[in-house]
Amino acid sequence: MKKQHLRVHYKKLRSALSSKQIDNLSLQIANLTLQLPIWKHSFFHIFLTIDSLKEIATEPLLSILSGKDKHIVVSKSNFETRTLSHILLQDNTPLKINSWNIPEPENGIAISTEQIEVVFIPLLAFDLRGNRVGYGKGFYDDFLNNCSKDTLKIGLSFFEAEANIADVEPHDIPLDYCVTPTKIYTF
Repeated sequence: MKKQHLRVHYKKLRSALSSKQIDNLSLQIANLTLQLPIWKHSFFHIFLTIDSLKEIATEPLLSILSGKDKHIVVSKSNFETRTLSHILLQDNTPLKINSWNIPEPENGIAISTEQIEVVFIPLLAFDLRGNRVGYGKGFYDDFLNNCSKDTLKIGLSFFEAEANIADVEPHDIPLDYCVTPTKIYTF
């Protein structure tokens, strides 16, 4: 299937999930991440959930990262340049919902992309080769392209892998892992 068809299909599947299902599936995903070989790293980038899009609730994963004393990094979006800046998430970091309904830090300690060792990536779909389908704006492709070649890229998905995404482009950055409620895919 092509990306646009996958976007429509998986948005529809997500919209059918109840809040309780999202919470339960998100907790299962967070618990499975404990099996990943990533916990020696220090700087973890994670997205903050856009509730209106019925994204994976990242609060359970944030609790795990905090409990393991990891440096948690979140992004602030610039829609004019289609870039992300990265801020260390601390107890006193002020968060605000932007005009696109994305929770973001208002300000804080800037973290360079080179410091980030693990990135948890929001997505709509992925395939058996680690290709992913996001919302189509390119924010994460640009961000991941600027990370170290050793940065681990981990997708989080409510749903299992598609066999193949038909229209993968050269600038698309594949995943190293994807975690679903029942399985860890390794690419």
